Amino acid sequence: MVLSRFWLVIFISSIFFIVFGLFSSQYYSIDYVLNGKQGEPLLIGEKYLKEVPQFVQDSLQKAEDKTFIINKNEKDADTTYIYNNQTVKIYSGKQKADGLLPMTKSSLFDLILPLIAYLSFFCGIMELLIISGASERLAKKLSPLFAKVFPSIPRNHESISYMTLNFSANFLGLDSAATPFGLKAMQSLQELNPDKDRASDAQIMFMCLHAAGLTLIPTSIIGYRAAENAVNPADVMLPCIITSFIGTIAAFILVGIKQKINFKSASLLAALMGVIGAIVGLLFYVNSLDLIGKNYFTSNLSGLLLILIIGGTLIFSFVQEKKFVEQKTTIFDTFVAGANNGLKTGVTIFPYVMGMLVAISLFRNSGLFEIIANGISFLFAHLGVAKEITDSLPVAMLRPFSSGGSRGFMIDAMKQFGPDSLTGRLSCIFQCSAETTFYVIAVYFGSINVKNTRYTLGMMLLVDLICVITAIFVASWFF
Repeated sequence: MVLSRFWLVIFISSIFFIVFGLFSSQYYSIDYVLNGKQGEPLLIGEKYLKEVPQFVQDSLQKAEDKTFIINKNEKDADTTYIYNNQTVKIYSGKQKADGLLPMTKSSLFDLILPLIAYLSFFCGIMELLIISGASERLAKKLSPLFAKVFPSIPRNHESISYMTLNFSANFLGLDSAATPFGLKAMQSLQELNPDKDRASDAQIMFMCLHAAGLTLIPTSIIGYRAAENAVNPADVMLPCIITSFIGTIAAFILVGIKQKINFKSASLLAALMGVIGAIVGLLFYVNSLDLIGKNYFTSNLSGLLLILIIGGTLIFSFVQEKKFVEQKTTIFDTFVAGANNGLKTGVTIFPYVMGMLVAISLFRNSGLFEIIANGISFLFAHLGVAKEITDSLPVAMLRPFSSGGSRGFMIDAMKQFGPDSLTGRLSCIFQCSAETTFYVIAVYFGSINVKNTRYTLGMMLLVDLICVITAIFVASWFF
């Protein structure tokens, strides 16, 4: 219900703002809202040739392509004049996101189809885990711990192994694998849910822990920093780990209090201390490496572990081939059956994803997001917050709405202020330590047709806020 109302507010307020902007002459044309592409110049006016400055007239008449561009400084956009059919069209600025119609198309071709491919492959692997008995063994080993965090889940339930794989994939920065494991976990938890239209406590806890995005190796962030010629592309790795870890602990405590989980459990505390010890140990090891060693470690560990998971699953399935024979199937047929389930899941979630992305597209193109972001930055600046921090806030504010949009802001911040500036580094930490909340909720709950997400959205946004505040303190401390 909360997500539905928020979606309506974004959609309707954006439409009213666009219409108001057109009739108040704030916009010359709103066609870009429907048909424009991200990054394209915006049409801001149209005049007769004699109405533009004389030097522009002369330049347009001399140019073979009847185009004249005034290059401004980095903060101001170029202004482009195009003379055609007795009029001069004037373009300036760039479109923030794809328009409504291109977004509906790109949500299918650029997002859902690749996601379906990932889903099909990893759902095939997960089906092998089920039939071979590997998921059951993993669930048995982790049941004592998960029983404390998810008291409503029976011991040895298959959802435990799926959640473990999801957390592990996130931890290693393997987004393409994390989503299929997470969707399978939500589907498995839905089987235990007595009210199919309402999110269960276990599903909410899983979603909030997932939103914190505990990450060991932010491979994509390191890659973007390397592309921008950072002195040490991996220097944000430790701040990213600390920020995402604090966010994960905050999510567990906040949701745990809401769900009345027993925090005094000895096994729960022991597991928590074990995780902290393992992370600290890895941090010490990584910090002991030189620059080349860090780059080699971070670029290979995630991929190696994913290959080992896939290879281990196939080898274990071969060893346990008799179980497939008992089910009157083969290893390959089982993989195909699982892949087919992944295909069906991808088709199911498409309308949810498309609806959310279109609303976010309107929100960004209407100018409302920019006004809100500028207002918050202005407020922070007058509260004495350093300019380096306020310059990076657009990444944090856009991250819950759009991963691609916040990534664009992150890259722009590194280009404008430098990858080794506080603004550039903090933007990277924001991008790494938070989740695309609205997209994740649409995908995960859409895959199981849950209508009432209860307090999931509010809790996930609170966790995002905690990650933002933590990132500011950690970045200020480190850099």
